[in-house]
Amino acid sequence: MRMKYLFISWLVVFIGSWVMYVQYSTYTELCRGHDCRKIICDRYKTGVIDGSACSSLCAKETLYFGKCLSTKPNNQMYLGIWGNLQGVIKCQMEEAAQLDLGADPEPRKEIVLFDKPIRGTTVEKFKEMVYGLFKAKLGEQGNLSELVNLILSFADGNKDGRVSLPEAKSAWALLQLDEFLLMVILQDKEHTPKLMGFCGDLYVTERVEYTSLYGISLPWIIELFVPSGFRRSMDQWFTPSWPRKAKIAIGLLEFVEDIFHGPYGNFLMCDTSAKNLGYNDKYDLKMMDMRKIVPEMNLKEIIKDRQCESDLDCIYGTDCRTLCDQSKMRCTTEVIQPNLAKACQLLKDYLLRGAPSDIHEELEKQLYLCIALKVTANQMEMEHSLILNNLKTLLWKKISHTNDS
Repeated sequence: MRMKYLFISWLVVFIGSWVMYVQYSTYTELCRGHDCRKIICDRYKTGVIDGSACSSLCAKETLYFGKCLSTKPNNQMYLGIWGNLQGVIKCQMEEAAQLDLGADPEPRKEIVLFDKPIRGTTVEKFKEMVYGLFKAKLGEQGNLSELVNLILSFADGNKDGRVSLPEAKSAWALLQLDEFLLMVILQDKEHTPKLMGFCGDLYVTERVEYTSLYGISLPWIIELFVPSGFRRSMDQWFTPSWPRKAKIAIGLLEFVEDIFHGPYGNFLMCDTSAKNLGYNDKYDLKMMDMRKIVPEMNLKEIIKDRQCESDLDCIYGTDCRTLCDQSKMRCTTEVIQPNLAKACQLLKDYLLRGAPSDIHEELEKQLYLCIALKVTANQMEMEHSLILNNLKTLLWKKISHTNDS
């Protein structure tokens, strides 16, 4: 009997130690904030790059890396403390990106080494470079010059009225990232976290209090032993009250409006999952992660030359799907499902659970009409606007008289 208990105790210690070792190894691979900070600060101290966060990060040391939030080695993400403000620090690790073969890389034209613009480049020439990049990413837009001026204003990190060469190098590196470009475009929109500063291709954004539509955060050791079905049930238990969920859902619908044929073209949501969405203490939706929201023009360039044998080969991210042209064995460029349909698919269970009985049937009907939307359908844009407005009106009428609104 003693030997049996001794063996069981040894087995528990062995398995526990192995699990902790695997988790530690995963953590050290995923969380490389020290390396990220060193690379950025070395280039700042040698005068290669500059930006509004560089001095605080590398000289004054008032910008600190906090809890690691990274899910991939090449996309470093941390809670940050900047003086008395809290934010989220995002940093790219290019050498890791080349090893991450299991996922689509961030759609960037080149690996950023802060080699552009070169010394001697005039401001006008830099404007031409930025304009050309926007034209390639966003297509022909009549107001691209306004966007160029907006970027130059943001690139002036020290607000001295001019863009230095190190600031221009940082801005050029950041503009290769679709998330950064979209954040600049949507800075005056309610559902986009505010940009707080940058240094090289590291940037700091506003921190969002609640970081998923669903669930609670559990220690990783507990997550390992919770069955996935039970975890989904737990997620539903810990959602906000229904009026608050309705307000969050209205925020997501408004964000879909913002990026659907906005002032600088159409953007596509290629990873529509609850973990990418958060909300603040007033239950206003905030986008947590926009790295897989890409310009439509850019996505067409990425996917048009992809070889395929079936439609399953024509997927970017998790949610941007096109068809495989069997005659050419190449992916087509038209995404099948619009952003609104993906958003409604995400919101269906979230909104229907606990919905008031007097609107439950109509809400379910509108959500299923929304999910059925196809890009190829005739008059899709009219149907898109009609369904989106119907959903917003239905939800808003129900909560407009409550404290949660």
